[in-house]
Parts: sequence; C-alpha cells; structure tokens
Amino acid sequence: MPRSLILLIYNIALPLFFVLAFPAWLVKMWRRGGYGTGLLERFAVFKTTSISEPKDTIYIHAVSVGEVLIALKLIKSILDYDASLHIVLAATTSTGHAVARQNAPSQARVIYSPLDFNFIVRMVMRRFSPQQIVLIEAEAWPNLLRIAQKKNIPVSIVNARLSARSEARFKKFSCLVTPVFSMITRVGVQDTTDKNRFAALGIPTAKIHITGSIKFDLTGGQAPQKRSDFQKLLNDFGNDGGNGRKVLLLASTHTGEEKIIAEAVKKSAADIILLIVPRHAERRTEVVADLRSVGYLPVLKTNYEPPENAEQSCLIADTTGELRDWTAHADWVIIGKSWLNVGGQNPAEAIAAQIPVICGPHMENFQPLVQQLCNQKAIMMLDDAHALTSTLDKLENKEINTSSMTIRAHEVLSQHNHALKKTLELLEVNASVRNP
Repeated sequence: MPRSLILLIYNIALPLFFVLAFPAWLVKMWRRGGYGTGLLERFAVFKTTSISEPKDTIYIHAVSVGEVLIALKLIKSILDYDASLHIVLAATTSTGHAVARQNAPSQARVIYSPLDFNFIVRMVMRRFSPQQIVLIEAEAWPNLLRIAQKKNIPVSIVNARLSARSEARFKKFSCLVTPVFSMITRVGVQDTTDKNRFAALGIPTAKIHITGSIKFDLTGGQAPQKRSDFQKLLNDFGNDGGNGRKVLLLASTHTGEEKIIAEAVKKSAADIILLIVPRHAERRTEVVADLRSVGYLPVLKTNYEPPENAEQSCLIADTTGELRDWTAHADWVIIGKSWLNVGGQNPAEAIAAQIPVICGPHMENFQPLVQQLCNQKAIMMLDDAHALTSTLDKLENKEINTSSMTIRAHEVLSQHNHALKKTLELLEVNASVRNP
C-alpha cells in the first residue's frame, strides 16, 4: 500500500481514536499524578518562549519509566563526550516525565512528547530544530517520521527490541507497517534475533546494526547502590543493616501477582521481609487489599509508620523511579509480570547488583537473554507460584549456591558490555548528521 495512502488513513483515524481515548487518558493522568506537570506540552503549548529554547538539538523520545532510564544513560554518555550538545528528552507518560525531570542533567530540556498530529509535531520540531531524532526501543509514530523525513532529519531507533509476539502482530499488517518503518534512518538492535525480526518487517539490513542493550550494559553506569533512608525502613522490619531477616523484593509486579506470590511466601518456613515495588504505584489500594487478604499487614512507604508487628507486616514502596535503589537491599528478587502470562520485566538491575533472580514462566519480553540465563543456570525460573514456597525454603537453608548463580548471570549479561559506546558511534554524536 502506498505510504501516502497509509498516512491519509492514519490521519483520518487518529482524531477519532483520540476523542474516544481522551476520557480514559485523563483518568489515567489523574491516578498517576500527571496534572500540573505540564501536560499541555503534549499539545505544543509551552510556558517558555520559543526563542529561549535550545536549538539544533538531539531530540530523544522515550515512553515510560524504563525507556526514560535508558535515555538518561544515553544522555549522560553523550554529554560526557561533548557537554556543549543540546538535548531534548520527550517522555510520554506522567511517571516517565517525573523520573526524567528528577534525574536529567541540567543540559537536557525535559518535555512531554507531542501527540502525533501533524500540526503539533511541526510546532515542536520548529521549536527545537532537531539535528537528529532518537527513538528509544521501538516506538515509531508515522507523522513524526514523515515530518522528519521531509525536513531531512535522520531518525534512529536505539536499544531496539522486538518480541516474537510483536513481530507476528506487525507481520499481519505488514502492508501498513513496512512503509512506515522504511522512513527510519538506522536501527541499533540488541542481538541477532532482533536484527532478523526487524529485517522481516522490511527494514534493509544495511540500516540495522547490532549494538547490544544499553539496559544490560554493565560498563554503562553504576550498579544499584544501597541508600541509608531505605535501610532505615528495612531495619524497622528486622533487617538490621542486612544482617537480620532476609529481604525478598517483588519487582515491578502487576495486578494479581502480589497475592499469588504472597500466598506462596506465607507457606514458606523462611523468615522473610516481603518488599513490594508495584509496576504502577497508583495500584497501592488494590495491592494493600490483596496482601491483607493473605494475612499480611501492609505498610505504605508514602504513608510510613513503623510496623507494630514486623513479622506479620510487609513494606510496599508505592513510589516511582526507586526500584533500582531498592534492588541493592534485596537478598533475592522476584521479577514481576512473569507469573500471569504477560511477558516479564527486566532482570538486569538485579543481575548488575549480583542479587539472585527468581521469575515465573512468562519472560517472553526478554528472550533470548532469559533463555541464555536458564541455559547457564543463572536464574531460577519456576513453573508457577506454588514452586516458590519450596524454593524459598532451599534458599533460606543455603541448599542453592546463589554465589555461583550470580556470577554466571553477570557473565551472560556481559555480552552487552559497551552497548552505550556502540550506540554513540551509531548516532555519530561527534558531528552533526543533519544534511545541509
């Protein structure tokens, strides 16, 4: 199908979709605390004048927290190379925007990513005059790509990955997808599997480069570090500076997972502090109810009071952007979104901190990394939550050699070392890549 026809259909359908989705989007922003954070920037309405904005920028588009954290690592490396470069970081979600505002260096202008309407994107492009556009992972908006192409602005996807499920879905609509992806200048993928999947979507192999994963790059940043304020809270639960009760971290859990995991933990004989960091902090009320139904006395970090009965209590870190710091305090980490057939979350932070990792059977979003970890016996993948009870008992009794496990996991992850350096070379940050 001709690209012009695809864009015509898209631009007819987009306003209709926006009208239908707008109420739900407002509710989501309300739940996640997005109001008052500059949401009008999504409509190209800014509080500052255009003349005061940075020009000739590297425009980096990231969606939510995970992509923003990758973008922040990339930005730091870019500025380490050349601190004079101007950078715009455009985040889509309110949680991603909050993390960006909190952690971005002063040289980076943080905004909400514009809605993909032609006139809105054009206004934002005029405002910041990008010399290049960088998309984190695989989010490609048709109007953004088309306007960039018309303005001769190269567009790169970095840290690109494509699951088997996404590839199959895209292939069903290849007549629509291929013309859109053909507007991308270059793609930095994580491994050979991803290269083949992107090539199957019609992207010429000459445009696809294996750079490894920035997310998994152990040379690209500091491993998670313990924080004294976090340790103080855990001490109230009997951790005693890491020498008392063991900490079991439930990382980025989704609806229903807290309950099934907590039930398995309750049946274990291990003396464990249950620490939960939900993927979406606004689920706190639901998480509290589920944990109470199992017999726990949940304590929220955002409304913290020391537990009266530490053995029966658990801690819910209902905050955004703190999972990395909590990981350093864990004795074991359970990966969320892996127990209910929804694809898994990223195990790299725990591996970088050399914490033993437990996951459910559904880690499709991070294949083939997880398969390599399983092959090397560097991760504990369980068939279901029932198996978690006996696994925790074995860990408590030191029947599992976790030291060798974390070493093997670290070695598997090391294949992505220097991904940041390779990505910078792909982006050619040492010179403007914008054609005259």
